[in-house]
Amino acid sequence: MRSTPPSKKTSDLSPARKTARRASNVAALAKAPASEVEASAPQPPSGVLERGLSILECFTEDRLRLKLRELAECTGLDKATLLRLLGVLVRARMVHRFDDGAYAPGPALLHMGMLYRRTFDIGTRLQPVLQEVMRQTGETVAFYVRDGDERVCLYRENSSNEVRHHVEVGARLKLSAGGSSSHVLRYFTGGSTPQAAAIARDGFAITREERVPQIASVAVPVFDSDGVFQGALVVIGIAQRQSAAAQRKAVQVAQQALVQQGFSSRPPRDWHR
Repeated sequence: MRSTPPSKKTSDLSPARKTARRASNVAALAKAPASEVEASAPQPPSGVLERGLSILECFTEDRLRLKLRELAECTGLDKATLLRLLGVLVRARMVHRFDDGAYAPGPALLHMGMLYRRTFDIGTRLQPVLQEVMRQTGETVAFYVRDGDERVCLYRENSSNEVRHHVEVGARLKLSAGGSSSHVLRYFTGGSTPQAAAIARDGFAITREERVPQIASVAVPVFDSDGVFQGALVVIGIAQRQSAAAQRKAVQVAQQALVQQGFSSRPPRDWHR
């Protein structure tokens, strides 16, 4: 059997030099904190589709424009692979490339996002509910659905108050981060929450400065006319304005507005966790 000759790059190194290089690499990793090693060398996905998705997941509200170097650091992919995948994403309009070489989310993602929202035909009925609750409470009102371990804002009406909590459609937050809507979503989707007993008793969840300092919120579940749980409607405001009485009043306002549009904040009689 003929043996395959070593590559030129490998054969150029003597055994002593290769051993020294390996020892140097091991020593460098041993000296670096584990957090630095993990942060500087993320494991790239193995599948082509997963690699493309990992690029899209690098963009956040705080990182809307990224250079090739930043994408490489975020995904763990080499630049040659990145350029190839970015070329596909740019042609598909899922990523936009600026003249200075920076990349940003493309218009196709907005189109897909709109299609996602349209799958929830409740939007045309739910938006008036949010508007009415905001009008009566003066606070920001949002509607969240659960997506895995996160909650996603599908609809919102921001308060007209100069000092307010601002919510953006499409915002994603970890359920574990807290907030009244996260407790409602976890409770009505089979998850665990420290507010389970209160939600079962009262039908809503209240939090004060749990996720964000100086912010209070109250959330109620939203069920459609067929009894299917849709998500959580939350009223969010400055804690100083959100007394216990104001939060309970917001619950009543939300419940009445939901009924007027054919929804309910109470589970059907045969519902169980």
